[in-house]
Amino acid sequence: MIEGFRQHRLRPTAALNNSIWTAYGRVRLGTVYQTRLKSKPAIERKDKTDPVVSDPHERVLTIPNALTMARIVLSPYIGYLIVQGDCGLALAGCVIFGLTDALDGYIARKYNMSSFVGSIIDPAADKMLMTVLTLALAYNGLLPTVLAVVIVGRDVALSLAAFFIRWATLPPPKSLKRYFDLSIPSVEVRPTLISKWNTALQLLLMGATLSSPVFGIPADWIGFVALQWITGATTIASGVGYLFSKDAVHRLTKAEVAKRIPKPQHILPKKK
Repeated sequence: MIEGFRQHRLRPTAALNNSIWTAYGRVRLGTVYQTRLKSKPAIERKDKTDPVVSDPHERVLTIPNALTMARIVLSPYIGYLIVQGDCGLALAGCVIFGLTDALDGYIARKYNMSSFVGSIIDPAADKMLMTVLTLALAYNGLLPTVLAVVIVGRDVALSLAAFFIRWATLPPPKSLKRYFDLSIPSVEVRPTLISKWNTALQLLLMGATLSSPVFGIPADWIGFVALQWITGATTIASGVGYLFSKDAVHRLTKAEVAKRIPKPQHILPKKK
């Protein structure tokens, strides 16, 4: 009886010892398993240090691009003000437009935020304002219709050429989705010298024509007429210059694309 009682008392102890050793084995096995898991990503990170980018993308949402989009939104409202005869407020809108144009260019150069998207939408914003001002002023009889046709026709021709160049320089595979994905850089538009002069003359002409009813200057003043002829001539010359200039449209190389793409930063575990 006493021997049976001893065996009965020892059974829980043996079971407890077995459970302890089983739990200990699981802990040891889990430790080895976790150790192997921790050592495995180190090999994967080594492979990730030199990633191969097959379809590079650049940053689209930048401060210069945001300012440019704000100018694009502002342009139709300025045209509406001119049609309604509120030239004073429209002139103030043009001043704001010019200040933001100078500001986004400064930020892009200062903080290296130049992008393929910016090279497209920045001149597009200027051309949109110029088109809106040209049509609105011609509608009110403040600008000759022939000059308005020359300015708008040149901008339409350059826009169609830009669509064709974008498709021709798009890296393969070509698709509509990748065509309209502006984060995929392919070319960079560089304004020619005559185009810069023409843009300045057009801005001067539009500002002077817009301010004439505000300050009571007659629209047929000889100064306005001379400025209109010079602007029309440089408009035609700049359009022809884009067709024959080799530097106006620059196709980006792989090295130039790599500089525009933000490099991924892998956070490695700190050594203890």
